[in-house]
Formats: sequence, structure tokens, C-alpha cells
Amino acid sequence: MTNATMGAASAAIALALLAGSAQAANAPAKKPAMEKCYGVSKAGKNECKAGPGTSCAGTSTRDYQGNAWTLVKAGTCLKIKTPKGHGTLEPQA
Repeated sequence: MTNATMGAASAAIALALLAGSAQAANAPAKKPAMEKCYGVSKAGKNECKAGPGTSCAGTSTRDYQGNAWTLVKAGTCLKIKTPKGHGTLEPQA
């Protein structure tokens, strides 16, 4: 390889690396995994249908309603403590 060819090859590699790092910098951040957590929502702050008598988001009727859920970061639900106990992964009566 001549010096000119080596210089051109080095420049091409540098451009490719620069383009790759620019793409990585512009890539959207990956959203964390989420899970439904029951019994941790305040009244009217649930994500969606909270059992009989409710239709969708914001229709829970009392704080920490056992069948009302909200999305939380995966792995954190059971650690959430409320005045009525911890969050659960299954609806409660």
C-alpha cells in the first residue's frame, strides 16, 4: 500500500467510526421494562380499568384500591410500601 492509499483508508475508517458514534448518540434511550402494580395507586390515579364500577384510567374510587393498578419499573412493585401494605402483581379484593 502506498502512503496515499494508507491515508485514504485511515480517513475512511475514521469517518466510519465517527458516523457510528454519532448514530449511537442520537439513538433513543431504551425504555425500562414495566409491570402492573396493584394496590399502590391513589384514588383517581390508576392506569386503566380497576375492576367493577370503573372504566379506565383515573377511575379508581379510593386510595390503594386492591384492583387498581399503575405501571412501575419492573422488579419494584413488591418493594412499594403503602399504608395498606405492599404492592402486588395480582389484583386484590
